Amino acid sequence: MSLPSLALLAATGAPLVVCARPWARDLLAGLPAHGFVPMTGKVWADARAVRQQRRHDAGPARGLLLPDSLSSAAVFRLAGIPSAGYRDDGRSVLLRWPIDKPQLPVHAVESWYGLTRRALTHWALPAGTASPAKTLGLPLTDTHRAQADAAVGQWTSAAQPVVLIAPTAVGLHKGRVKVWPHFDALTQQLQARGVVVAMCPPPAEQAQARTNAPTATLLPPMSLGAFAALTARVSLTICNDSGVSHLAAAADAPQLTLFGVTRPARTGPWSPRAVCLGAENAWPTVDEVAQRAFTFLNLQQ
Repeated sequence: MSLPSLALLAATGAPLVVCARPWARDLLAGLPAHGFVPMTGKVWADARAVRQQRRHDAGPARGLLLPDSLSSAAVFRLAGIPSAGYRDDGRSVLLRWPIDKPQLPVHAVESWYGLTRRALTHWALPAGTASPAKTLGLPLTDTHRAQADAAVGQWTSAAQPVVLIAPTAVGLHKGRVKVWPHFDALTQQLQARGVVVAMCPPPAEQAQARTNAPTATLLPPMSLGAFAALTARVSLTICNDSGVSHLAAAADAPQLTLFGVTRPARTGPWSPRAVCLGAENAWPTVDEVAQRAFTFLNLQQ
């Protein structure tokens, strides 16, 4: 959901260095970035890595902190980089440009985009349009697309509709499970109509995926960039409100996103091709999801 902010920064023409978790390197491989610094979550080690990158760059450096955490502000402060970010939890003393959070609830994409524009205004750099684009615009690489094509070609024919499901979600939200409980029943309904149903969870989630959808085709793990390309390659992606939903949105792929414990207006997919079913306290039924899927796939109900 940070892609509109990254695109806005890149459009200024200033060198862009992304500091993020290691998994983001492949996902952002198509981004015109000047460098990438993997973050470990350990403040002193991350500060050293940022300082080392800084030694290779000419000119003044400024930092933009999208994570709303004290540790991210501490990393840049220790690395000697003056930074902008939301003021929160005592972060103001670590920021050169502390910025107030929006007073009204907004989507995370809008929140980070607004933060980016205000930082660019402080820095006298072009701040772009007032609102982010309606699509996230992930720049997939040829390698990402080739890997997705190869994966699909190994387990289906060109004539079959293919639905990618993501029947897992890590952690709890306010003590509640974030996984829709009917993936097995949905899979069987789709398979009965001749639809190939596949899933491609990371290694740590494979056991949960097999339990939640035992008859779905289990694909080998992919890099995040290739997985995003896979969502654009299949007919439809059906997932929880999770990282998969945002990857599909980033790739501008059609999706059904299922809600039962989180708020679509705050964390839902930022994409005009996404259909959100359910609500914060009400999962959709299996028939509701199946009917939407059949309609999208042009299958007789």
